[in-house]
Amino acid sequence: MFRPFAQASLALSLLMPAAAGAADQPKQLVMISFDGAHDNALWQKSREMAAKNGAHFTYFLSCTFLMNQAAKKVYQAPHQKQGRSNVGFAQSDDEIRERLGNIWHAHLEGHDISSHACGHFDGRQWSEADWSQEYATFHTTLKNAWKGVDLEEPKGWQDLVDHGIQGFRAPYLSATAGADMISAEKKAGFTYDASLVTKGPAMPVEEAGIIRFGLPLIPEGPREKPIIGMDYNLFVRHSKGEEDKADTKEFEDRAYAAFKEAFDKQYAGNRIPLQLGFHFVEMNGGAYWRALDRLVSDVCHRQDVSCVSYSEAIPLIKARGKLQPASTSGL
Repeated sequence: MFRPFAQASLALSLLMPAAAGAADQPKQLVMISFDGAHDNALWQKSREMAAKNGAHFTYFLSCTFLMNQAAKKVYQAPHQKQGRSNVGFAQSDDEIRERLGNIWHAHLEGHDISSHACGHFDGRQWSEADWSQEYATFHTTLKNAWKGVDLEEPKGWQDLVDHGIQGFRAPYLSATAGADMISAEKKAGFTYDASLVTKGPAMPVEEAGIIRFGLPLIPEGPREKPIIGMDYNLFVRHSKGEEDKADTKEFEDRAYAAFKEAFDKQYAGNRIPLQLGFHFVEMNGGAYWRALDRLVSDVCHRQDVSCVSYSEAIPLIKARGKLQPASTSGL
């Protein structure tokens, strides 16, 4: 019931000028994204978090989570055995039906639905043809997703799949060196890529018609050692990748402090967009999702802050005249 109001409010906020005290400053953009986008409970949780705080998120979907047992048998990623995925497949048709509902309603609420390919393989050595094969599988899987579980698809689904999925993030952030992945992205109809890592918050760059974003290194912990602004990297640093619920509050506080410090630096400075990445897994007892909730609850309501999807961020960044060719960016 709140969806149209929340979406309209955010759209209006993007058009309004910043507060009078910061009239000469652009809005601080915050882009929150999720890789995998599979667990239905976390679909609901993230959508509620966004609605509560007037935010739009970006969901990088792994398409194997829309594959049932029949589809699993025929899926084959480049250079992999048939029926193999590093992140598994959907467990039932009912699970897929619920996930499709979440994807569709998230789209209607103004969130980005983007691609994380399918089986979550490291494509660092993939060719243009390899990437094109995986992108084609993603596209076909989404085109037929509702029919595959005997559901009538909503009007507009085909348009979303054909024209509304604008972005891609490579699994493991393993972007192919050179032009192969970018060329395949362009042919697949993507307009942006979010697979880079930058030394700190940085403006995106344009390469061969694709706008490229990078998750930043941010200071974290007592020694403020830089780390990629993503929950999994914090999980590895804090507990060596082993679940530790006993220290979950400490991990939450450390993560929130790192996120907030990175935000505050840009908010008080050059207003470079802040990007943070998460997964649909509540690591270390949900520490990083709670830290995220605290951050968006704190900053997204501010008049001179916009918590937006990547697609929404692009025209705002272009309007600032800050988009540079990759060859001159120094990244």
